[in-house]
This record gives sequence, C-alpha cells and structure tokens, in this order.
Amino acid sequence: MGVVVVVLAGGYGGLVGLRVPRVVYRLSVPAGEPWRGRCPRGHPLGGWWGAARCTGGGAPSGPAHRYGPRPGRTALLTAAVCAALAAGTGARPEALVFIGLVPVLVVLALVDRTVQRLPDVLTLPLAGGLALGLGGAALLPGAAGSWRLALLGGAALGGAYLLLFLINPAGLGFGDVKLALALGVALGWYGWGVWALGAFAGFLYGALYGLGLVLRRPAGRKQAFPFGPFMVAGALTGVLLGGFGA
Repeated sequence: MGVVVVVLAGGYGGLVGLRVPRVVYRLSVPAGEPWRGRCPRGHPLGGWWGAARCTGGGAPSGPAHRYGPRPGRTALLTAAVCAALAAGTGARPEALVFIGLVPVLVVLALVDRTVQRLPDVLTLPLAGGLALGLGGAALLPGAAGSWRLALLGGAALGGAYLLLFLINPAGLGFGDVKLALALGVALGWYGWGVWALGAFAGFLYGALYGLGLVLRRPAGRKQAFPFGPFMVAGALTGVLLGGFGA
C-alpha cells in the first residue's frame, strides 16, 4: 500500500509539474505590474493551464518555442517532493492536503527565485487551503495531527515573521510574512517540535546560502536574495520528518 501511495503521489506531482512553467512565467513580474499575458515573442498565452510552449497562434512567425522554467525540471522537482511527502505521511488523511498543495509551493519558490516576489494570489489562498484542508483531515480516522495546533502554528510563525519584518523591513519582505502564515499551519499540524524544526531549518538553509555567497565573493554579503525558497524547503523538511515521526 505504501509503495502505491508513493507512486501515485509522484505521478501526480510529475503531471502537474509539467504545467508549472506557464504559471511561473505569468506570475514572474515586478510588484505593481499586471500578470504576463503574452509569450516572450508577443503571442497571447490563452490561459493559465497548459504547456509553456508557444506556436505563435498558427502565424508564420517562426518555429514553436518554450518559455519559463524547463518543464522537465519542474516535473522532476514536483514529483520528488510529492513522493517524499507520501513516503513520510503514508496513507493518512493529511497526506492529500500536503501533496495536493505541493505544486503551489513549487510555483511560489520559483517565482520568488526569479523576481524576489511572493504573489498574494497564491500565498493567502494557500494559507486558507491548508487550514480548511487540515480541518477536514482532522475529522477523518487515521489523522496524525492536531488542527488546533495547526492554526496556532500558523498564527505563531506569521506573527514571528511580522515582528522580524517590522524590525528590519529591508531584510524581509511582507510576502514572506504571508507565506509564513501558511507554512506555520502545515508545521503546527504535527506539534511544536516539528514547528520549531521547520522554522529553524528555513533560516539555516538561507544562512548557508548567504554564507556561500560571501565565500564566493566578498561583495556577496550585500547581495539580496529571495528567502521564500528556503522557507519552503525548511517547512517541507519539518513536515516530512513530522510525518515519519507520527
């Protein structure tokens, strides 16, 4: 049964991951600008869901071309994360919630990596989706977490990031605060130990990356870098270990 769950989760991640590049491309714009509606050559994209491959709308303007991240890489990344979470959580009700929302986390991490921005159109619904989804999972037999702790974890991590943002707005974006709210819900599900581990892991990954920039070139200490991908990686680490521990 466990192998079947992992395979199904990986297959889901791979299929959805192939469609991630178009969403990432459309959302990767500076704050205040409208979402991209055309490919790099100016052709209409025609929606959010689909392959990141433009044929020019049938016009003789050149061969088909791709845009955004490489679909093979996004599919592999999403599939690997989904499969790992399935192995950690097993066939528990919360697994559907965590695995189902992995593509959103991948999109957020890639958009932040591209333009150092975490769009509200994803961060806020992600927090709501996790809260509602885990609330439903808590009502089903076999659930291994606590919905009450999940909500408290979201409020605690969101509040902690808000405090850091108020202390040093230049070092942390408000999008990180909104993402922390969602990640805190996921981490709090398995208890305060997992919550602390996931929160610390995010800062640890970011610090190691920053240290690498400084060691590569001294000017790297003044170089800003997106923190969202490290927050996501830390939360996934916590949820994965929490699932195994449960």
